[in-house]
Amino acid sequence: MSDTPSPIGQRVNNGEITIRAEQERAALRALYDISSDLMPRFGANWGVHSLVAMNRMALSRVIYYQTLYQKIIDVPGVICEFGVQWGASMALLMNLRGMYEPFNVSRRIIGFDTFEGFPSVDAKDGAIVQVGDYRSMPSYETVLEEILALHEILSPVPHVKKHELVKGDVSVTAGAWLEQNPHALIAMAIFDMDIYQPTRDALEKVLPRLTKGSLLVFDELSCPAFPGETTALQEVIGANKLKLHRFPHQSYASWAVWGE
Repeated sequence: MSDTPSPIGQRVNNGEITIRAEQERAALRALYDISSDLMPRFGANWGVHSLVAMNRMALSRVIYYQTLYQKIIDVPGVICEFGVQWGASMALLMNLRGMYEPFNVSRRIIGFDTFEGFPSVDAKDGAIVQVGDYRSMPSYETVLEEILALHEILSPVPHVKKHELVKGDVSVTAGAWLEQNPHALIAMAIFDMDIYQPTRDALEKVLPRLTKGSLLVFDELSCPAFPGETTALQEVIGANKLKLHRFPHQSYASWAVWGE
């Protein structure tokens, strides 16, 4: 296999798409093997010691989400993450809330996902994506709920549940959730579904619930592997209507302040 990455990417486990060279993937596999062996030896402080295996890409992600979170501290509303998969970002957001807003019980974090991968793909999504890509595992939402509940216990005001998982096709569930929660403003909407139709549908639904200062966050904007996300933004708002920003450590992640 060539170690020259494609500009679009290639498929790996669970239908995920990567442009990493084989040398990088081999190094990540080696880190995984070593950390799997060490984890049982770390003891009570395993959460700290496990950072020995955190790679640059993962650390960049943490710093990026911290940067985003700090921008909404004075903005009222919930955080909606459209596209959860394994829940890493949700767990990170919950811990950032515990650090920066320990007593803000109104800052609920709502995660939307099928947990079964893409339910369908559109011609606007290009040729590389397939139905079922980015799946987790059967009934994973139950496991993730347990994980998030444990993070809640480790944060202030643990008796008030401040997270929710919404399973299903976002094209259906986003509107239904908003109808069931007419009080909810949205401080940050994260679009990490990669594909056209659910991104477009969710974007249309959240716009009336934004306030000046709310963040719109796109994970694969201007990405050749996932053209549908950019197309959805163009059709609903238009990229030239937003002042888009990017983070230097994330190639395709972009965000905009609504009303900026």
